[in-house]
Amino acid sequence: MLRVNQVKVPLSHGQEDILYRTARLLRVAPDRILSWRIVRKSIDARKKPEITVVYTVDAEVASQAKVLSGCKGAQVQEVTERAYAFAVSGMEELTERPVIVGSGPAGLLCGYQLAKHGYRPIILERGRCVESRQKDVESFWRDGTLDPASNVQFGEGGAGTFSDGKLNTLVKDKYGRNREVLRIFAEAGAPEEILYDAKPHIGTDILCVVVRNLREQITAWGGEVRFSSQLTDIECAGGRVTGLTVNGTERMACEAVVLAVGHSARDTFGMLYDRHIPMEAKAFAVGLRIEHPRRLIDQIQYGRPDDPRLPAANYKVTAQTASGRGVYSFCMCPGGYVVNASSEPGRLAVNGMSYSGRDGDNSNSAVIVTVTPADYESDSPLAGIAFQRKLEERAYRVGGGAVPVETYADYRCAVTGERPEVSLLRQRYPAFAPQVKGVHRMAAVHDILPRPLNEALVEGIDLIGQTMGGFADGGAYLSGVESRTSSPVRIMRDETGQSAVRGLYPCGEGAGYAGGITSAAMDGMLIAEKIAAKYRPF
Repeated sequence: MLRVNQVKVPLSHGQEDILYRTARLLRVAPDRILSWRIVRKSIDARKKPEITVVYTVDAEVASQAKVLSGCKGAQVQEVTERAYAFAVSGMEELTERPVIVGSGPAGLLCGYQLAKHGYRPIILERGRCVESRQKDVESFWRDGTLDPASNVQFGEGGAGTFSDGKLNTLVKDKYGRNREVLRIFAEAGAPEEILYDAKPHIGTDILCVVVRNLREQITAWGGEVRFSSQLTDIECAGGRVTGLTVNGTERMACEAVVLAVGHSARDTFGMLYDRHIPMEAKAFAVGLRIEHPRRLIDQIQYGRPDDPRLPAANYKVTAQTASGRGVYSFCMCPGGYVVNASSEPGRLAVNGMSYSGRDGDNSNSAVIVTVTPADYESDSPLAGIAFQRKLEERAYRVGGGAVPVETYADYRCAVTGERPEVSLLRQRYPAFAPQVKGVHRMAAVHDILPRPLNEALVEGIDLIGQTMGGFADGGAYLSGVESRTSSPVRIMRDETGQSAVRGLYPCGEGAGYAGGITSAAMDGMLIAEKIAAKYRPF
């Protein structure tokens, strides 16, 4: 197979154009290509408003060695793709079915692989199935009635279910897990384009369907998914896990437990700490959501708004402040919404969400700054959780229980005493208004974060605005607090995937080993492989 890079075609193109351009780069006639497939697709807007679509194509040709010798440079390469392989090599016998705590992407993909290979896992999920969870979340956004067990953070699919559904990751993939995750998602109902898009996403609407289909496949293979089943205690003896308590009363004997609990399982982290499971505080990031009109972001990124051939524009921006703190965008949601993502009474957190069409009026992203254990008030492994809770309590008070929103002009003036120039954004987009899932109100967002973080965010937003004109416009909206970017805790594990307490397998984003849907799913697959390397199937 020959991999052809930089196959550039106009914005308006068809399959024939891709084939023809691939053949040109291979220096063969199109009919000499026996088969081909798209490996990657991206948009090149560097010469805006002229837009080019760039493909990487794998092509099978007759007389491959001769064709390759006629191609110059690195644009054409011979490739042998390494297929993902799940090996069952363990010899120890399991007396109890493996238990997976949490049905986010890590828990689901771990359960998927174990069920597929005969291990009949039991998945415990404190929240409800995705169908019921959708209703609970919509009810919360409508009237503010929070269900601590079923919300944007807890329930089947995990926190990523109510997000943009981004599937790109920076994790290196020499074992093929990334592509296998995407293949499984596509098989479960996601569009085939995720297999080659440079920035794949499926949106919360499609992700809910994928999650349900994965659960049904797991149960068809002999696995079991139990909802409204919260891990409340853990038993250990002789350095090994021996049992779990569910919902405070039910005891389960066990010997292999995957802790795929998610980054918001604060009560679970506290219980594990009380049971002396080794863990440590880790750095994460906090900040605010910033909203702009989608047409403005499209104009900035593409040089042209309202082109139906182009998806809603994405961006990824960073800035280094004078204090040394980095400010950067996170979880950018083109054509999306700010959502109330709270999971605890009296505390408020926000996130971003898009549907698959990404056709909302606004685009938003988190603008965040890294915090480290040096910013926390103690050296406890749970100090980061205390830090998060303090910020969320402030956000709840500032907004009176609603999502607090403030213009960047007012925020910047409160932090620095200086007001931005007259808003061109409001002149160009007079109908621009916050697009929030959940009750929201204008409030003093600047009172949520500590002053050093506020100052870093203002400096970072202004620096970003110098290269991305309009980003730092005073008419942009800020809302807060974005506190659940990743887990503030890492549950320690070794090369076998286990904690020092044997039989415990910390896994996914909550345990500190991933940062997004795909990387968490990949980590779930890794832990399934570790279990298969130790134990025989049932």
